[in-house]
Amino acid sequence: MRLAIALAAMATGSCASTTPRQIGTEPLVLNAPGYLDFLAVDGATVWATNESRVEHWSTDGRLASVQLRQPCGTMAIHSQSVWVADCKEMAIYKIDRRTGQIESIVRTGLASPDGETNVVAGGGSIWVPSETSGKIARIDPLSNRVVASVSVDPGTHYLAFGMGSLWAVSSSQQSLQQIDPRTNRVVRRVALGRGPGFLAAGEGAVWVQEQSDGTVARIDPTSGTVTGRVKVGKNLKWGDIDTGDGRIWLRTTDDQTYAIIDPRTLAILARMGKANGSGAIRYTDKGVWTSEHDVNTLSWWGFPTAH
Repeated sequence: MRLAIALAAMATGSCASTTPRQIGTEPLVLNAPGYLDFLAVDGATVWATNESRVEHWSTDGRLASVQLRQPCGTMAIHSQSVWVADCKEMAIYKIDRRTGQIESIVRTGLASPDGETNVVAGGGSIWVPSETSGKIARIDPLSNRVVASVSVDPGTHYLAFGMGSLWAVSSSQQSLQQIDPRTNRVVRRVALGRGPGFLAAGEGAVWVQEQSDGTVARIDPTSGTVTGRVKVGKNLKWGDIDTGDGRIWLRTTDDQTYAIIDPRTLAILARMGKANGSGAIRYTDKGVWTSEHDVNTLSWWGFPTAH
């Protein structure tokens, strides 16, 4: 039997935004050989990095595969293209979403050649941490050229775009930096806990995994104040984080596949699935994708169709 778990206290009335969403506790699990890791949502489908390729998947299975040397980190989808870093080439590949053809290679360099990094889209641009010493490259997606270089703290290689700003985390400096895309300058720094890593901007705040502390920090985007923390486990290495539907979706390595957090109260609403190693998580309005590269699977946790 397919069970469902409520994600918040029950609400009354019709299906409004305050009504709690439900999610299946028994996901659709797809066999995904190799090392399928980072995810990018493309409508009802998802793109994923693998050992030497980028793959396009649906709930019916793999749709396409694009050969690269070593794709790594989170990808960005902008217009008709997928933008993905290659840790061997130290460059960004632009791939046509419809045909799977490589359109362009932008040789930016990478700040984190071990693959723990983000390529993000926002402000009409593509952004990638490009130098370990502290640089972010800004790419024009029309000309496929680097149009600006942003000076940031050393060791910055985690990015998110939201609420009009680019947000960047340096794990070594334990800092969150707010970057104004109009000026390409850091306008604020926020001190973080130990081992900060992946982050998301949404649901009214910036959310940062403090991986070594096992916490998620909530930062007010206007004041730069840390307004709360939620302890999820002993650590959060390595996992992933996303926002959507009035929830924070946290991929974990220990204790469960992922946790669901209320952004207002910071209560952990649910712990979903068994621990199955590291991977990524991405929210959609019809369900949640998770990857589990240690057990070679890709999972779809669908919302009930009636809502």
